[in-house]
Amino acid sequence: MTAELVRGQNHLLDRTRVEIRVAAGGPVVAGVTLGDAQGRLSGVEAVAHPGAPRRTGIEVPRQAAAEHRIAVDLDALPGAVHRVSVLLALPSGPGALTTFGAAAAPSVAVTGLDGTALARYTLTGLDAESAVVAVELYRRQGAWKVRAVGQGYAGGLPAMLHDQGLRQAAELAAEIEQAVGQGQARAVPAPAPAAAGRSERPVTGPAALPAGDRPSSAPRTASDDPAASAHGAGAGAGPTAEPTAAAETGAASPAPAAGGPVDYRHPRRRSTPAPPGPAPSPAATPSTPATVPAADDGPAQPMAGDAAGWSMEERLYNQVWGMFEDLARSVAAYRSAAGFAASRLEQELDEALADPRNRLGTAADVARATARERHATLVTQARAALDRDLGQLVAESQVVEPALPPAFARWDNPVWHGYQAPQERPMALRLGDLHLPEVLDLRIPMLVRLPLERGLWIDSGPGALVHGGPDPEREIGRRELGSALTDGPPDEAELGRLAMETAVAIAARLLAVHPPGDFAVQAIDPAGTAAPALAPLVDSGALPALPVPGAQGVASVLEGLTRRVDLVQMAVRHRAADSLPPDLDTAEQLLIVHDFPHGFDDRALTRLRYLADEGPAVGVHLLMVADRARTREYGPVLDPLWRSLLRITPVPDAHLADPWVGHAWTYEPSLAPEGSQVVRQVLGQLAAARRTP
Repeated sequence: MTAELVRGQNHLLDRTRVEIRVAAGGPVVAGVTLGDAQGRLSGVEAVAHPGAPRRTGIEVPRQAAAEHRIAVDLDALPGAVHRVSVLLALPSGPGALTTFGAAAAPSVAVTGLDGTALARYTLTGLDAESAVVAVELYRRQGAWKVRAVGQGYAGGLPAMLHDQGLRQAAELAAEIEQAVGQGQARAVPAPAPAAAGRSERPVTGPAALPAGDRPSSAPRTASDDPAASAHGAGAGAGPTAEPTAAAETGAASPAPAAGGPVDYRHPRRRSTPAPPGPAPSPAATPSTPATVPAADDGPAQPMAGDAAGWSMEERLYNQVWGMFEDLARSVAAYRSAAGFAASRLEQELDEALADPRNRLGTAADVARATARERHATLVTQARAALDRDLGQLVAESQVVEPALPPAFARWDNPVWHGYQAPQERPMALRLGDLHLPEVLDLRIPMLVRLPLERGLWIDSGPGALVHGGPDPEREIGRRELGSALTDGPPDEAELGRLAMETAVAIAARLLAVHPPGDFAVQAIDPAGTAAPALAPLVDSGALPALPVPGAQGVASVLEGLTRRVDLVQMAVRHRAADSLPPDLDTAEQLLIVHDFPHGFDDRALTRLRYLADEGPAVGVHLLMVADRARTREYGPVLDPLWRSLLRITPVPDAHLADPWVGHAWTYEPSLAPEGSQVVRQVLGQLAAARRTP
């Protein structure tokens, strides 16, 4: 069970390789200091920060962001290190927060490498501080503990480092600010000038406007600020990945020339210029991807795996998130430019009509026509810049999508025809696709990290529909979901069927990407109406039998899973995994709950909420299929359950908002093509692999 710490409280760590996860209300800089028994620092080499992210046993992120992961190997630390302090500081710059009190309280969680939360601390009570020591890991009598500190400093980084005995506190603080401000920590080696890298995209939105026409809120271009490459630390609709240690060099990238394109380089994407001479052989190893320019004066050709990472899987994962960020950034710039053009048009029309003497006659007509023509020109320029960006992203998607492994691929990807049961769990899973209305034919895979940190809620009620009149996004979704939706919006029964098909597709994908025997599925179906949708799972043996209907079936399944969570928690807490009962299935469990809350009494509701809160940490995950409107009859008792789960829909719906730029992304479920047997075939191969000794 996770220890919820308050200021000054400590907790014993039962492992020495941990992650420290930071979540804040805005971008923060994360660092680590390595102190002696009194917490004093030996010098600047005892500080891991964005400009020097790696020290022995420590690796910190290289950018300011709202979420961070810090890797700590306590066994690898020098013997003189007794305290590992986690520092958070607010970056400087236009629009940045100046005090922690101006945003939501940051929180810090110490987790195992498998994501199991060991201790969590929310830094409440911060006000005028701009830097804070969040937590510290300290050595006591040969064991490591974590202590909630929460010591803030209104004087910022210099005051914090000086308080830990660092003589060069001011100089190091300035170095950290420079590394963050100039994007040094997020940059990668720039491509040669003769062959622009793939991630250098044309100017979009306000950056494409003449200097006098840019709104003050527009994203800065390279000509505005040489640190433009630092803009936009990534955040996605799902869990984000921190930069990996393998491919980031920490070397500063030269800023683009004045008036040049926006620098789109970011920590998970890398453009490697090809050496002079012929193109690399097709037999080149995938661990050294290279971008081969199509011509000396043209953009680099897109290439699958063109991102940082230890493995091809990690590089593809980071590349997908890079595409998500590039699309978000380009559309945000376009929307900003269009909004500016509209506000300018309104202002010019108001000025033209301000004087009653000029409201009539040819002068007023000319002024109005000129204003509208200028508006049309600005919007056209912004759209042309957006289209150039989208063209590159579409081309990249066309080469990335076919190269994705099964865990990341759509069900219609040919990779499933060569499916073989894996030997280890992948790093992420595809739940569906995301897109924006400005470009309906570009789909970005929605990837979530494994193991799942949150359960899923598939909304089977009318709230899952896109409301309003004719919507081209919905029409595209209907065509992709099959002929069942072409005659109009689905009714309640059809939505329920589609929701269960989505749940089974997700369950089948989870089973397929885990080694045989490492993942199992259970189901609750009180009304007994989900049998057709569950048939692929039952026929393959992934689900031993159809769920027992009625309240008895609900209670039996929930009781068994609650017992499993309790026993595994006790075994983990007391380091007694060998003492688990032999009849206990230690495989990760996915519980599909159909037609919730039908068949649930108060006791069953309490157990379900317990599984939602405590289950993910010990390998029990929820997949709810329910109408949100029907659950309101229980009042606020189910609101925490609703908020704790990730809501997805069986039909396209623009309901997922990213915290990075605030776009409302349209989510589409990942379903097998109509009439396809690919799900049954994959489950059959997985069943055969389970039977093979």
